Formats: sequence, C-alpha cells, structure tokens
Amino acid sequence: MKPFGYLRAQSAAEAVDAFAAHPAARYLGGGTNLVDLMKLGVETPGTLIDVSRLPLGEVEDTEDGGLRIGATVRNSDLAAHPAVRTRYPALSQALLAGASGQLRNTATTGGNLLQRTRCPYFQDTSKPCNKREPGTGCPAREGANRDHAVLGHSAHCVATHPSDMAVALAALDATVRLLGPDGERGVPLTDFHRLPGDRPEQDTVIRPGELITAVELPKAPAGAHSTYRKARDRASYAFALVSVAALLEVRGGVVQRAALAFGGLAHRPWRARAAEDVLRGAPATEDTFARAAEAELAAAEPLSENAFKVALARNLATAVLTELAART
Repeated sequence: MKPFGYLRAQSAAEAVDAFAAHPAARYLGGGTNLVDLMKLGVETPGTLIDVSRLPLGEVEDTEDGGLRIGATVRNSDLAAHPAVRTRYPALSQALLAGASGQLRNTATTGGNLLQRTRCPYFQDTSKPCNKREPGTGCPAREGANRDHAVLGHSAHCVATHPSDMAVALAALDATVRLLGPDGERGVPLTDFHRLPGDRPEQDTVIRPGELITAVELPKAPAGAHSTYRKARDRASYAFALVSVAALLEVRGGVVQRAALAFGGLAHRPWRARAAEDVLRGAPATEDTFARAAEAELAAAEPLSENAFKVALARNLATAVLTELAART
C-alpha cells in the first residue's frame, strides 16, 4: 500500500485552498471510482481531500424554473427526488440504470461526472495505456475493443466514458458549476468532457484545483417528454454498450424540439447535433427518426470488434424517439 495524506474540508473554499497546498491531491466524494483505482495502483494521490461532507447536498429550484443539484447529492437521492422524476425523467432513469443500489447510495453527483474509463487496459498497470501513461500506446485499438468507441476516438485512445447520468445531463442541456483558484465558472455539460485527441490523459476541461459544486438544469420545456434507455450485456450492473437519452416535443405531427445524446459510443457523452438538425421541423415518424440517427452515425469509425454498435445505436435511437412521439 502506498501512503497518502487525508484532509476533511469544511467548506468548498477550504477544499480548493487545500488542493493548492498539497501536490498530487485528489478530491474524495463517494470514492466508488477513485478508491478502486487506488487499489489497482492506477491512481496514487499524495493527499485525499474529503469533500463528501460539504454543504453541497441539496436539490433546489432555481429562479428561472430549473433545478440546481449540489455536487454531494447521492445518486440514489437524486433519482428519487420528486422534481427529477416528474420534470426530468430521463435523468432519474439514467441514474437507476447506472449501478447497484449500494453504489447509488454512496456515489455523488460530482464524482459521477469525474469517473475514469473502465477500459481494461487502463485499469491494468502491467499493460501500456496512453491515458494512464502518455506515450506508451493504445493496445485496445488492435486488441479487445468490443466495448470501445466508434465516434470521436483517436490514434491515442478508443475508450468510452462510463457514466449514464452524464448522458442524460447532456441531452437536458445541463451546466456544471466549478469553484477554483480563479473563482467560479460554469461549463456546459456537453463541453465538460473532452475527446481524446493527442491528450487522452485529460478527461475533462476542469482546471487544476477546481471543484465541482453543482449541476444546473434549465427549466424543462413545456410539452416535451424525455427518457433514457440502455442496451447492455445483462439486465443490471453493467456498463452501456449503447445508451440513448432523448427529449422530444411534437405538435401537429411535426417535431418542434429535439435533443439526443448517446452513451457507450465515445470518450464523452455524445450530443447528437447532426441528428437534431434532421429532426427539427420534420414529420414525427419512424422513418424520420431512423434517418436522423443515420445522419449522426455516418461519422462512425468502428474498430475490429464493435461495428455492431452502429446498428444498435441507430435502432435504439429510433425506438426511443418513436416511443416519445407516441406519448405526445
């Protein structure tokens, strides 16, 4: 076991100051991912700064009719919150699809967004991995890559982001609130996670020392319905092969508003902008939904073992959008 320091912050500002004072520090929320990686030797923080007891555990209405979710809200509490279940059902469904009850009772909103990839090469310190050790290579490109990316990957990394919650937040136009040495700022969820490019070790745009304090959702559009669906190898406790979060508003048989995001296809939650362009103003038919999905997936570059994901994503998106259209 490698020794590390431990501090319990009493406020968000104190946590940020402590991070600056301790090289190689990491923030500790629920620890459901970080502690596992420490056990594997993938993460070796010099100091853990415990932020799990900060006063960031509330879900509150905002002045514009949206919702502010504190960074330490537990996944189980968020999934069960009445405002989430009634106004943002896709988010509740994504959380319930994400893990076992025990993990949801521990995992936090902020920690969920900061999960590292579950790529087996990343988790095995005996193997090379550009995300873990830049410049060592990406054996997944030619190796076991059935679960890996078909969109947005690079020669340096083909891993996928594991969060279900983040996919729903991407479709719902969430904003991540951050506090750091330079003050506060907000980042759209769709910009928060990075594609790998030539720096796969950098998962997000978060700056050194910045702490997630909240996630904010805009007011849910009147007349729109949202949902989340996940395809996986077994019925529970499995990461997505493909997942879809969608929001749809239809009037007079025509799509007025559409938001679509995929999980399991890329290094970050994949907001399907090309598909949305096809959907808006088009007839709300199964044919339209299929064409929209195909427009988004035209850029897919499958690896040796995961070409099936393209058809799976197309069919799943078509089914989800057809279901939502039927509700309206």
